[in-house]
Amino acid sequence: MAIEPYRRLLALPGVRTLLLVGLVARIPSTATGITLTLHIRSLGMGWLAAGVVGTATTVGMAVGAPLAGRFVDRHGLRPVLVVTTVAQLAFWSCAWALPYPALVVASVVAGLLGLPVFSVIRQCLTALVPPAQRRIGFSLDSIMVELSYMTGPALGVVGITSLGSAWTMCVVAVGLTGAGVALILLNPPIRSAEELQEPAEKVLRRQWLTPGLITLLGTASAATFVLTATELALVATVEQAGDTAWTGLAIGLWCVYSLVGGFVYGGLSRGFSPLVLIGAMGLLTVPVGLVGGDWRWVIVALVPAGVLCAPGLSSTVETLSRWVPAGARGEAMGLHGTALLIGGAVSAPIAGAVIDGAGTGWTFALAGLVGMAMVLVALPFWRRIPAAAEKPVPVAA
Repeated sequence: MAIEPYRRLLALPGVRTLLLVGLVARIPSTATGITLTLHIRSLGMGWLAAGVVGTATTVGMAVGAPLAGRFVDRHGLRPVLVVTTVAQLAFWSCAWALPYPALVVASVVAGLLGLPVFSVIRQCLTALVPPAQRRIGFSLDSIMVELSYMTGPALGVVGITSLGSAWTMCVVAVGLTGAGVALILLNPPIRSAEELQEPAEKVLRRQWLTPGLITLLGTASAATFVLTATELALVATVEQAGDTAWTGLAIGLWCVYSLVGGFVYGGLSRGFSPLVLIGAMGLLTVPVGLVGGDWRWVIVALVPAGVLCAPGLSSTVETLSRWVPAGARGEAMGLHGTALLIGGAVSAPIAGAVIDGAGTGWTFALAGLVGMAMVLVALPFWRRIPAAAEKPVPVAA
């Protein structure tokens, strides 16, 4: 592995700025979930009430992500960013004052009109980076995502505990608005120069939404199922040991494994199929629970699977960027984001039930088995490059 591939990537016009803006813009987005949860808890309501709002937001985001991507494909980036930025400013500047029933409804709308930072950065990165360097680009992007998730939720907790929920939600409003304005001013390209020179063609969904692509999305969803269940099992292990104060350190170390894995993977001379990476991550997660109840040994046992987290997720984005025509890339990236949300949303209650009923050891095993099972389901449908991506059929717009 060498640092030179990263230097060549960052030397490409616009890439360095896009990645830096993406890192900063994602931080307020990653703080929204914990901020809403702690706000509801500060009102004296239970975890169920907080979970309902979280689910409402997730449902809205799952529906809104591909819709936003489709509008980006058809109408360009700026109109979508303007609408979603205004929507986030309106919600977060007044959410602290809403009664609970209104907050639930508003959370659905806010999720539906969520600022599409994650999918937009990936779509624009695809346009700026040649295919030969996309694996490195998406690996570096996955590192930026890990850094934002290590920063945003922590800042949300600090804000709630020191400023209170009302002021923290106003700060989130400012952060999301600033992120939207920065992307509007930057206005990164959503298609490469070569793609812009091609004649405008309408791309039918059936050309690119093939069984192979659906199983790719399912594999990405399985990856977040594994990660969410692993996180909950790790937190439960630390809590059962009576060392709750060390939870942040345990999760932080796990994130560092992913950062290191993403950096190493991007510097390799060749990449691997998402099926290989996510299947291996699942396989290596299964035996983690065998080390016992000492969370320090669990952290050590998570090293092999942990270093595959970022490479596994970045490989799904890279594959999707090769399989989908440029004219449908925004919607496809939105569907990828929806798949990640679904995996995490489904995993949380299932993993919680297993932790309560059978223990953390079986939760690690279940998480790994789900990842491996999805890979086996995807294998018969897997194709290197779908025909739709090789040569889209022209249709009069």
